Amino acid sequence: MLDQLLDDLAQAAEDRDSARFFDVMPRLFAAAEGADRQTLSAVLARLSGLFERVPSGIGARLGVLCGALAERGADPAPAAEPLVNGLSDCLELAGTFAAAWRTATGEEPPEPVDDDYGWIPATAERLTGAALTREQAIVLTDAWTLAHLWAMPVMSILQLSPQVRAALPGRERLIAALGSVLDERADLEFLAGLLRVLDGERLIVLHRESGRGYEVLISGIGDNFQLHTLLAGALSGPAADGLLEGVRPDPAWVRAAADGPVEPGAEPVRGQFNLVDANGKWIWNEGRPADIPRLDGVRVVVLDPPPYARTWSPGRMYPMMRGDVRLRRILPQEEAAAWLAKVARGGIDRSA
Repeated sequence: MLDQLLDDLAQAAEDRDSARFFDVMPRLFAAAEGADRQTLSAVLARLSGLFERVPSGIGARLGVLCGALAERGADPAPAAEPLVNGLSDCLELAGTFAAAWRTATGEEPPEPVDDDYGWIPATAERLTGAALTREQAIVLTDAWTLAHLWAMPVMSILQLSPQVRAALPGRERLIAALGSVLDERADLEFLAGLLRVLDGERLIVLHRESGRGYEVLISGIGDNFQLHTLLAGALSGPAADGLLEGVRPDPAWVRAAADGPVEPGAEPVRGQFNLVDANGKWIWNEGRPADIPRLDGVRVVVLDPPPYARTWSPGRMYPMMRGDVRLRRILPQEEAAAWLAKVARGGIDRSA
């Protein structure tokens, strides 16, 4: 059944038969329900070869299908390159649309409207003039509407696979293309954050009050709320074992910040520390680990007592991405003291 549907989809792509293509895609997805990982991966691998044979509008929807199969368990690696290429193509055109729109109208670019075929030609009409033909304006407007659709499967595979995050093909081009349009498209900030996620990143964590220090490895962490929670979970324990007493978070908070669900009726997370960087500046929970500055080539986090009570909702910014803080080693006393001697004292920083 799956093989026949894949053959039908490939033939529709060959014939440029969009109606047939859109008819087969949902039937293929339905037929794949309950398939094992090996089967799903084989289906996704075959679909990955179709992107170069379809126009962008169909490719974006084919990408959504690939992302949905990855969420069911398919290996997303074969789809990474065509998805990133398609998204980068779309974002570059969308950035051109935004610049052309401001030049032509003097206005901020409009909110994109998908699946409204009257909106695209009407919007493109305002771009048409000496600089752009109607056909060119249609292409740019179409890209403006498709950007979020192309981004959806890329966001899925980035959350699901640390291997894809580590070896994302076309990363630099994608970052540049996203940068050309991000100021105009708040709906793409979720993607921008995913492209800044650190995996296998070494942190030096210093507990100023006790003089203890730790080396940890972090992966898949979307923001510093999640980092804060997982650091407390990783470093809490008996002082006799070199760990920190009195900071143990509720295990439900840790599970929700790692890869578990938010439990019904869960209490708000209570902050155990004030996170400070090596320069003495507060590390705001709303930021990201990639924002933490380096000292001697390593990101350093100092744990100070919380100056006031902080609470936040349990969970994680990217629900499909596993977050992890792993204690690699407890620093010898002399090494911890040397690091503490290098860092600035934490001040009262009220800046956002």
